Amino acid sequence: MRYIVDHLPPGTTIKRQVLIVNRTDERQKIDVYPAAASLEKGKFAFGEGHASNELTSWITLDHEVVELEPSQEARVRATITVPEKASAGERYGVIWASAVSAPRPSGSVTQIHRVGIRIYLDIGPGGEPASDFTIGEMLPARSPQGEPSVAIEVSNTGGRALDLTGRVSLSEGPAGSRAGPFDVVQGTTLAPGASGQVTVRFPNELANGPWKIQVNLESGLVKKDATRQIEFPAPGKVGKPGTLLSRMAAGWNLAMTAAGLLVVAGLIWLARRHRKRLSAAR
Repeated sequence: MRYIVDHLPPGTTIKRQVLIVNRTDERQKIDVYPAAASLEKGKFAFGEGHASNELTSWITLDHEVVELEPSQEARVRATITVPEKASAGERYGVIWASAVSAPRPSGSVTQIHRVGIRIYLDIGPGGEPASDFTIGEMLPARSPQGEPSVAIEVSNTGGRALDLTGRVSLSEGPAGSRAGPFDVVQGTTLAPGASGQVTVRFPNELANGPWKIQVNLESGLVKKDATRQIEFPAPGKVGKPGTLLSRMAAGWNLAMTAAGLLVVAGLIWLARRHRKRLSAAR
């Protein structure tokens, strides 16, 4: 599914084209229409049927129905007109292309197939708000069936909604073993200021560790990475949060610096004591 993502001042009009292709072996009558969407519990949630919201009332289409032969395509122009008095903030919607399958012999079941284009529209003066996010706690776990996974906390610290995806690699495991990269199988969609989780799963035979985990997440052009040390628990258990390796390194460096200062201080003391002994001998 592709997206329409934009930032518009009130009173602005934009036009976008939607390409519709009939990939079936039969002639299709395809309905095209805008519908409501929202961000709920880390997901881009689609409204039922032709559900409407403020954004859908701003959208007009030059074709609401297209009829296509097999492999034929058509372009539908969507016009989004933002009212002069529109308030600042993000709006979400979708443009659907929907087709009804031929009825089955029993006549009791009708299938509706639809694909859509998500819309993320930000309204406000000036330039587009910056997008940004942070990576937080990483929680290893094993399902009762023994499948290991890691839940990674993320927070949207920018001004636009985010669709987070990414990859995870494991290294420095038992006997220096490595694994991955593994794709994030459960991403998340976050509104500005919201927090949630992305999840990555691993093969059942993966050793408990400890492992060094490298996480690379992205949303559009914004990319972040983080490294922790984790250890998977027994089946059916949740492990301890991953240890932040950079903090461990910082603590080690601090300890080494303190030890170095003590050594230097000791050398200075010995040098002064040696000078005193030389003076006394004279």
